[in-house]
Amino acid sequence: MKNSNSILHLGQEFAWLRRLSLQFISESDFDRIERASIALSFKKGEIILKQNGLSTHIVYLAKGIVKFNYENEFQRNLILTIVSAPKILGGANLFYKDNNLFSIVAVEDCEAILIDANVLLNVMMENAKFSIMLFQVASEMFKKSVMNFISLAHKQKEGRIADILLHLSREVYHSKSFELALTRKELAEFAGCSTENVIMTLSRWQKEGVIAIEGKHLSVENVDKLVQISKIG
Repeated sequence: MKNSNSILHLGQEFAWLRRLSLQFISESDFDRIERASIALSFKKGEIILKQNGLSTHIVYLAKGIVKFNYENEFQRNLILTIVSAPKILGGANLFYKDNNLFSIVAVEDCEAILIDANVLLNVMMENAKFSIMLFQVASEMFKKSVMNFISLAHKQKEGRIADILLHLSREVYHSKSFELALTRKELAEFAGCSTENVIMTLSRWQKEGVIAIEGKHLSVENVDKLVQISKIG
């Protein structure tokens, strides 16, 4: 984590997690988790969890959008998935105790709460239903990453880029029209293709009326066409 992070006060940022957790654990158990937590703000581009760093914390993303980055042995960066708040991130750290498997990086300014993994694990060991809930949350994050790799393996670049735009529209921004925080390079890292391929594909789709782009603003104009491109891949 960078030194530019500012410390926030725990409070409203914890509201969603509190409501979710109190369905399974007591107030006193949640207080244990809260006492072992620190709220931080992260600027766009800052690393929240670093790949190969020690697995010491779970992240509750209270505000903003993040990407899961994986750098392979050839120093090529891949984006595994992109998610928006509220989300529990880094759940694999509860089950894989050595090092972080990937980095979590702020795509836009974010507010996040870092929870001590050991304290959270102790509460989980005492509350089976709470453990199952967190395991399901962690599994959902990996499901999204696995589905992206299936897309990379079985689709051409246009199908992969269509999948990404649909994912951003449906799962991240929850709108057909949004301010795209990702650069063309990041879209390419997500799609597993070159930046030039992304630029040319988006340009052609704009001419065909599938999407509209003005500056950083992107609108999906023809959802059915984009879904068709995704399917034929």
